[in-house]
Amino acid sequence: MKTITLIVPCYNEEESLPIFYEAVTETIADLPQYAIQLLLINDGSRDNTLQVMRQLASRDKQVQYLSFSRNFGKEAAMYAGFCNARGDYVAVMDADLQDPPSLLPQMIHILETEEYDSVATRRADREGEPPVRSFFARMFYRIINRISDADIMDGARDFRLMKRDMVDAIVAMGEYNRFSKGIFGWVGFRTKWLPYQNVERAAGETKWNFWSLLRYSIDGIVSFSQAPLAIASYMGLLSMIIAFLMVLVVFFRRLIFGDPVAGWASIVCIILFIGGVQLMCMGIIGQYLSKTYMETKHRPHFIISESNGDDVIKIR
Repeated sequence: MKTITLIVPCYNEEESLPIFYEAVTETIADLPQYAIQLLLINDGSRDNTLQVMRQLASRDKQVQYLSFSRNFGKEAAMYAGFCNARGDYVAVMDADLQDPPSLLPQMIHILETEEYDSVATRRADREGEPPVRSFFARMFYRIINRISDADIMDGARDFRLMKRDMVDAIVAMGEYNRFSKGIFGWVGFRTKWLPYQNVERAAGETKWNFWSLLRYSIDGIVSFSQAPLAIASYMGLLSMIIAFLMVLVVFFRRLIFGDPVAGWASIVCIILFIGGVQLMCMGIIGQYLSKTYMETKHRPHFIISESNGDDVIKIR
């Protein structure tokens, strides 16, 4: 009998977790030929998420939970799940039911009958999402696919089912600054994309706002592309060429026409523009330096303070 591990990162999911559990158990009931483990990751929740996990684990032996010592972020929660997953197939899904458990039988069937190593989901539409957020999301996917080796489908979700070989490859990528959507694409393997209609949260509130998504997208670009560094270099070179040409213009204007160069306002604007370009380029370099700095510290991705399982990797 093959085993399947469902990794569920949770942060303040007290309201949605019981609803999610009922939906998953209903789906699992139709898959008696598989041994399915539910691996819940408490990412330092501030509500009663951990108490809900304890209750679920006490009445269902298929439920295992890992609780972090503090909030390490969803990427760390997913990595902890991958490190502790023992299934032949491993899936990642959110607890808010925006990743429909009803898709699991179809995903399993694809891995069993077709030549794929992974079945990944993507939203076929962005209904219910603010237009500005949708626009920037689409732009992000276009940009990162052009400037990096990461193969990320527009509307891609973290919800996917993978074979053991792909999971082992992801665990082997022990980098501290993790961007799982990029990692999934970078490791390769044959992936089939499964589109589905956008689903609203079952309960609770989203943990992502525009600015947190913007920071997440910047992390993804910095983690998988050196193009921003090249852009900074090109902008510096372009500014130098323009400045040199302007020096020639001023020189010949003075030499031929005897025209004293005036216009202090324009000079101030140019100085401010060049200064802004320099600061932006320094900021780009600073992003890469900060990522390198965090990598060299070799701090653990997560620290598990409580679990109901045996042989748990508590720190990595």
